[in-house]
Amino acid sequence: MILSIMLKRFALLAPLAFALSTPAVAQESEIAEPLAGEAPVEDAAPEYETTLVVIETTLGEITVALETERAPITANNFLRYADEDRFDGTVFYRTLSVEWGEQPNGFIQGGTQNNPDRILDPIPHEPTNETGVLHLEGALSMARFDPGTATGDFSIMLRDQPGQDADPDNEDPNRQLGYAAFGYVVGGMDVVHAIHASPTDPDLGEGWMKGQMIAEPVEIVDVRRVEPPQD
Repeated sequence: MILSIMLKRFALLAPLAFALSTPAVAQESEIAEPLAGEAPVEDAAPEYETTLVVIETTLGEITVALETERAPITANNFLRYADEDRFDGTVFYRTLSVEWGEQPNGFIQGGTQNNPDRILDPIPHEPTNETGVLHLEGALSMARFDPGTATGDFSIMLRDQPGQDADPDNEDPNRQLGYAAFGYVVGGMDVVHAIHASPTDPDLGEGWMKGQMIAEPVEIVDVRRVEPPQD
């Protein structure tokens, strides 16, 4: 039942296209190649407050820095799921690959899969043009179906995905707001790549999601805060 609801909500994003994620949950189904020279830059960015979190999986640990200052609504939503153990025992269940750019490229997706026993109320959308947290390599991004519907599913980018960012000049209202990035991987990108390399089942998924579901989903054992290293 949960999987059926999840896939239906995925399908609502089928007309959208990535342009350079995931139930309320899906990052878009395709990632188009960015225009030549298009790349987000955060050179000389000031230091912002972040909170370190470890995502422990059966393939290893991923350490992420959540942007609690720049994207407080989204980051603190993730922290609440972590603090209340709502992620523990969930899985990374989807991997998307694209052929352009440095390989491998795409994203992985995991989380609560719209499980009514795990999800909290949806959160307001924080667009990237307001937060400044962009979809760079290793970015965490909330899955959703319409802006303001994100709950407990998220994606991790393998490479820069500027097409996930807000595009205020786009004619599509959905693309105007983009997706809400809220942190970055600071350790364990090898684990992200290992999850992305997991075999998919060609018969799992519906519509454009078919073939993107991991045959043996990778368990999220525990998600917890960690103390930053001391200088």
